[in-house]
Amino acid sequence: MYHHRLVISYKGSNYFGWQDIGTNEEKPTIEGSIHQVLKKICKYQNCTIAAASRTDAGVHAQGQVLKVTIPLDIEAEKLLLGMNSLLPEDIRILQCEPCTSEFNPNKDSKNKTYHYYFCTDSIHNPVLNDVVAHVPSNSTALLDLEIMKEACKLFIGEHDFYSFAKRDTNMYSTFRTILSCEIVQTQSSPFGNEVYTIKIVGEGFLRYMIRYIAGALFSLGRKQISLSDIGGALASHKEEKISARAKSRGLHLIHISY
Repeated sequence: MYHHRLVISYKGSNYFGWQDIGTNEEKPTIEGSIHQVLKKICKYQNCTIAAASRTDAGVHAQGQVLKVTIPLDIEAEKLLLGMNSLLPEDIRILQCEPCTSEFNPNKDSKNKTYHYYFCTDSIHNPVLNDVVAHVPSNSTALLDLEIMKEACKLFIGEHDFYSFAKRDTNMYSTFRTILSCEIVQTQSSPFGNEVYTIKIVGEGFLRYMIRYIAGALFSLGRKQISLSDIGGALASHKEEKISARAKSRGLHLIHISY
């Protein structure tokens, strides 16, 4: 068997997340689409895929990392070109190189960088609809970005994120370490919207964790919760959430470091 390390980019809008859920063509996944292409290239012999991150339905990626294991000795460049010629236009292989059988894209990663893009315009530009979340201010107050920036500091470090994730009985620990978390304003969009970015870097993330963090920041910005509510949620281990999770469309996997 031959092993390759791939870096891929995809727009997740038309997919039911990363993980292959079988042959249900009505619910396509990123992994399933890539697997079908690999099997076609390898004449339907056994192929396997391991990913660094299992992104949710509607989440996008610019730097997802995979290890693919195939039975044919194909040059990396030819494999890249062959896969891109068969994949749908919203999935692309950016890099392909041989790797060892021991390489594990998830366990070997040092940290992962995600961006959550959002805009606060009263009317959302439909051109940005799939990739930038619309978080308008409420009827009584503007979204308080300054207090949201202050709250980002609360998430940095090692914390129990049980209250900021979906319950998973298979997860042995809900403690995770966040290396950085900040909100920055991007350059003005050519489409007319001011876009902001929640930049978050961590050693690993629980399911829906970033979307619950973003949701809490949005609720704080709308004055629906307080800084102490966020601090209390990080210090507790409670089932109830202090806010709804943010929409998936604004979340992008940017980079994975090894």
